[in-house]
Amino acid sequence: MFELEMTFEALREWGDWQLEPYIQDKTERMAQIDYLLTGMMNWNYGQLQNNLNTVIEDEKRIRFMVAVRAIKGGQPVQYALGHAPFYGREFKVDRRVLIPRPETEELVDWILKDETANFLNILDIGTGSGAIAITLKAERPNWTVTASDISKDALSVAKDNQVQQNVDVSLVESDLLDQFVPEHQFDVIVSNPPYIAEQEKFVMDDSVLMYEPDLALFAADEGLALYKRMAQSLLDYLTPKGSAYFEIGYLQGPALVALFKTLPDVVVELRPDLSGHDRMIKVKRTN
Repeated sequence: MFELEMTFEALREWGDWQLEPYIQDKTERMAQIDYLLTGMMNWNYGQLQNNLNTVIEDEKRIRFMVAVRAIKGGQPVQYALGHAPFYGREFKVDRRVLIPRPETEELVDWILKDETANFLNILDIGTGSGAIAITLKAERPNWTVTASDISKDALSVAKDNQVQQNVDVSLVESDLLDQFVPEHQFDVIVSNPPYIAEQEKFVMDDSVLMYEPDLALFAADEGLALYKRMAQSLLDYLTPKGSAYFEIGYLQGPALVALFKTLPDVVVELRPDLSGHDRMIKVKRTN
C-alpha cells in the first residue's frame, strides 16, 4: 500500500490503517499516532504539522512501525514509545514501572505550592519511575530528596531517569519505611502507593492489566493495606510541622480521612483532582 520511502503524512496514514481494527475511535487513534511521532522526533505538535511532507529517515520509520505493532498487541503507547511526559519532562517507562498519570502531576503541584521553604528533606515512598522525586528535585534544587521502592527493577528505571534529568536523588530499596530509622525524619513524605482493590480488576482496561506491574497496582484490604501500614509509624518519620501527601483511589477518601484522623495532633485535608474525584490527602503535624 505504501512505498518504503515515506513522508510523515504517509506514515500517519499507514498507522491509521494498521490501528483501525484495534482502536475504533478515529480521534483516539490519531492521538496515539501523533503522540508516537512527536515523541520519537522530540517535536511538539506544531512541528509535526509543519513537517508532514518531509520524508522520514529509515531508522525512525522502522521504529514507528515496530511501536504500532506493539500497540496492536495491546501495549500502552507510552511503553511502545519508551517514555512518557510528566510535569513538562519526559521519563523513561517500561513494563517494570507504572506509566505516570496526570493526577500524580496534580499531587506534585500541590506539594510545590504548599511547601515554600528553601531547604526541605523529602521522602518519596514507592517511587517507581522516579517521576515524583525527580520532578521535586528538578523544581526545587535546594531540597534533599530520597526515593524508595521495594522493586529493584523499578529503582533501575528511576536511576536511568535520574541520570537523564541530571538531578541528585538518593535511591533506596525499601518496603515502605522499613529501611529508614525514626531518628532520620523528613519534612515531607509523599507516596503514590498501590491502592487498587483486587475486586476492581474487572473494570480496568486490559492494557493496564496485561502490561503494568501488579506490584505497583494492587493492595489488599480493599486497596487500603499500605496506607494502614504507613499510618502506624508515619509520625515517627515526620519532623514537627511536617506533612505527608498521598495519592488515593477515587472511592477511598472517606476511609482514609478517618484513618489518618486517628493520629494525634494532625490536620487531614482531602483534595479532588481536576475531574472532581477524591484523589489526594495531606496529613500535617500540628506540633
